[in-house]
Amino acid sequence: MNKDKLAAILGEEPVGMSSVGGGCIADSQIISTRSGKKIFLKQGFCNGMFEKEAHGLQELTMPGVIRIPEVIDKGDDYLVLEYIEVGTRKKDFFEDFGHRFAKLHQYSAHKFGFFEDNFIGSTPQKNTASDVEAADWPLFFWNNRLLFQFRLAEKNGYADKQLTSLISKLETRLEDILENSEEPPALLHGDLWSGNYMTDASGNPVLIDPAVYYGHREADLAMTKLFGGFSKNFYDAYNETYPLKPGVEKREPVYLLYHVLNHMNIFGSAYYGQAVQLLKQLI
Repeated sequence: MNKDKLAAILGEEPVGMSSVGGGCIADSQIISTRSGKKIFLKQGFCNGMFEKEAHGLQELTMPGVIRIPEVIDKGDDYLVLEYIEVGTRKKDFFEDFGHRFAKLHQYSAHKFGFFEDNFIGSTPQKNTASDVEAADWPLFFWNNRLLFQFRLAEKNGYADKQLTSLISKLETRLEDILENSEEPPALLHGDLWSGNYMTDASGNPVLIDPAVYYGHREADLAMTKLFGGFSKNFYDAYNETYPLKPGVEKREPVYLLYHVLNHMNIFGSAYYGQAVQLLKQLI
């Protein structure tokens, strides 16, 4: 984005720019203005990813229970956000985070999915569902999550006989696996791991980089465990605030599988063994 366009968006002249590391998709900078204000700029793609991220961030503000960066402006190839200064976690950070995240999940919709498709990492995520899918969580999750990723795996050359056979067996068992976990569609972050939250200057949790849709909250919690999990205090506080239904541990591999298949499709066959292991747990 050129300096003139940025100045028009901000209403004042940008005078400083520093790159931010840590992301593997966007080119991100902290922009300083002449008055001393700071904003966060993401750019580098022209596929609508940033507009969809903006819509997800705006949706996450709806419950009003956890801090979300304010969207200042968005376009096909850029996203301008409120700059949030990083701070140190307060003593009860994870208890507070778990409580707030449970409150977020109590915000619900009438159907599964979202008004638009978006992205999970760099992979398209299909949220626009048929009326039947939007009312049937196992069907929605199979068609728009697991089967979608499996078709990508076929295109990418990862769907050998073993993976194909295991996926086919899971299709026949999925309804039974998810039986008795029925709940209203919950507002989900969609991609919550340790890299997609931060701590503000007051020590409070902030959610960033979402892949928002309305679905089963167990799917969000499973993703938090993919890379080692959060503090036990997070899960205890969550369950005290919004208790999970019995059997959540047996259903967890279903939701982990979506993200492992996605990682395989993005990063390669190193995730193949983990996908097979999860499938064998389920069938």
